[in-house]
Amino acid sequence: MEILEKALEMLEKYPLCDHCLGRQFALLGHNIENYERGRALKLTLTFRAHMLALSKKKEGVKILKILATNGFFETAAELLQKMKKRIIVKGVQKMCFLCEDKFKVLDEMAEKALKELGGYEWGSFLVGVELPVAVEEREDEFRAEFDVCYGENMRNEFGRALGKKISEQSGKTVDYRKPDIVLLINPFTEKIKLQPNPLYIAGRYKKLVRGIPQSQWFCSNCHGKGCEKCNWTGKMYPESVEEIIAKPFLDATCGAKASFHASGREDIDARMLGKGRPFIIQIAKPKKRFLDLKKIEDIVNTYAKGKVEVFHLRFADKAAVRKLKKAESSQKEYHVIIEFENKVSTEDLRLLEEKLANVVVKQRTPLRVLHRRADLTREKYIYEVKIKKLSPKKVEMRIRCQGGLYVKELVTGDDGRTTPNVSEILKNKAKPIKLDVLDVIMED
Repeated sequence: MEILEKALEMLEKYPLCDHCLGRQFALLGHNIENYERGRALKLTLTFRAHMLALSKKKEGVKILKILATNGFFETAAELLQKMKKRIIVKGVQKMCFLCEDKFKVLDEMAEKALKELGGYEWGSFLVGVELPVAVEEREDEFRAEFDVCYGENMRNEFGRALGKKISEQSGKTVDYRKPDIVLLINPFTEKIKLQPNPLYIAGRYKKLVRGIPQSQWFCSNCHGKGCEKCNWTGKMYPESVEEIIAKPFLDATCGAKASFHASGREDIDARMLGKGRPFIIQIAKPKKRFLDLKKIEDIVNTYAKGKVEVFHLRFADKAAVRKLKKAESSQKEYHVIIEFENKVSTEDLRLLEEKLANVVVKQRTPLRVLHRRADLTREKYIYEVKIKKLSPKKVEMRIRCQGGLYVKELVTGDDGRTTPNVSEILKNKAKPIKLDVLDVIMED
């Protein structure tokens, strides 16, 4: 009877609702809600007290009075009424010492939460609970006073109970791992905060023209504030691949902002052709999630006609972003037109193919990007090189290599910072005229 004695000891000192009494024994039993535990304890104590009262023992009446007042238990109150025993309630109407009767308004809080969710599309959710510090401290002191060993905290119970109510009223499911939206609810202040989780859409893009950066470039002079140098736009270039793709997604989702993730990047003067570059667009705080991706693909491609093209759009997640970033060093295929200072022969081309295929290139950070990248020496592998002569001083080179290789510097040598290089091998100064990315070799 130790559990019953402890429950009675709690009720004798503090008024407790069914939820808060049952919660102190939450780890006992299985598939039982705390309010059911609390009610079962109060009912069992009532049976025991009634038996004692029928045996003319004063303790029985005393326990019934505790259950009727501090336990808010109607059955005990009805028994006392039949026995013609008065219930004396001193002072103001009592409420639960721990939750202040907030478990009574679960339905109202769930309804309020659903109204807040009215402007959002969501298929799954999770409830988080914020409690006043004073409430948490009070429960901690209570549990210490009665040496509670099998209880759970109030935050967990509120979260579970509210989640169940919202699920019943909405027909939507609770998702503990990847919910569409998180509700932060304070049952005491009844404040609700909505935290929509980001929406991720993956695909591939082609950049069909030169002169467009992959991401937005802020003005180097004003850093985005706007000045004469940038014509008060705050940007070095009027548009970017990121902005072109993001706008239709932001319009469709009513999101707060978009973040663009891609497997590597091409230079501003390079095109991205072939199978396209894998990317993921991340939309923060989207209000709309149920998108027709084929329709958005058509909108993007119409909006960016002749400049950028997207395809293979599909929904993704945060793990896909991590995978995309890890794949930045995956194999890439390039096409570059090279112009030499002096004429080149067929033997020169064979020598280049021989010296550059299946070799490790050591590249010190190029001078042109040294202002934004650490000065390190990196080793990149070249798998295959094919060269075709276009004119006495021009050749076309196709190269399949490890991602991260600076192809322009492979041609010029970058004042000896890249070895081996085309200029060095032929002892003939070379420069890249046009550069295109043909393929980013990775699984979608």
